Amino acid sequence: MAVKLFREAIREALIEEMERDPNVILMGEDIGRYQGSFRVTEGLFQRFGPKRVWDTPISEPGFVAIAIGAAIEGLRPVVEMMTWSFALLAFDQIINHAAKILYKSGGACPVPIVIRGPAGPGRQLAAQHSNSVEAWLAHTPGLKVVLPSTPADAKGLLKTAIRDNNPVMFIEHPRLYLTKGEVPEGEYTIPFGVADIKRRGRDVTIVTYSRGVQIALNAAEQLAEQGIEVEVIDLRTLVPCDWETVFNSVRRTHRAIALHDDTRYVGFGAEIAAQIQEHAFDYLDAPVLRVAGADVPMPYNRHLEALAIPNEQRVIEAVREVLA
Repeated sequence: MAVKLFREAIREALIEEMERDPNVILMGEDIGRYQGSFRVTEGLFQRFGPKRVWDTPISEPGFVAIAIGAAIEGLRPVVEMMTWSFALLAFDQIINHAAKILYKSGGACPVPIVIRGPAGPGRQLAAQHSNSVEAWLAHTPGLKVVLPSTPADAKGLLKTAIRDNNPVMFIEHPRLYLTKGEVPEGEYTIPFGVADIKRRGRDVTIVTYSRGVQIALNAAEQLAEQGIEVEVIDLRTLVPCDWETVFNSVRRTHRAIALHDDTRYVGFGAEIAAQIQEHAFDYLDAPVLRVAGADVPMPYNRHLEALAIPNEQRVIEAVREVLA
């Protein structure tokens, strides 16, 4: 298998789906001639032209609304947000329209739209550009929420997202764009609602997604040197979510930790803890712990930002606590 950057795998998925289906179009700010703020769409304007790759005005409410209308009329728009923090301006279109039109039409009017782009802290983008939006979106019935952690998953999940007839919120962590990994050759997709056990272990289950997978795996390597074997579960999709894989793991390890970059209070880790408590409580030998971001606006200062987001040491301390 070829080794590719995370952003290259996303670009490859876009190219393959645009070549496969002429109804797939791209929309977003500076994604054409400028080729995207993170260079994900590099070369696509030159390859597919202005009718398939649209440089939009700086108006998230406007171009998301246009994309929803285009999806209703039979196109398959893939909308790039320069950052998901800017998508807050379009939450009326996303929450009140894209998420609800299929239900309100009695199933007659699907909205096959993908909204993708970076979200999360860790690149000194300060409070207004570092939001983690997954819990907000997962809270909304009608939306599917996807957060890949590896190049292979990014490609396979994005291809599935583009072919889905529902609105898919595809969230990419900015600190993953330059990470590398093996990507299978040829046609492949990854189904939604199927978690991946990134590392097998017997002592503690860490349930995570996106950048949290890297943190968990790094911590697991250090803990293995001390004889502690951690199982790392990558949810990959929050809606739909593969809870059965989580429960089966907890039934074996008897301990669980939820890990994510988002704030701790009402973050998705709270849902993970609640699901485990409701469905695997009798197997727990310790309370479910959460390792998450601080409940503060994200600082710009590099040292303060590092204190506000999870790291390997905090995961190691949580594992030791849950094993005590």
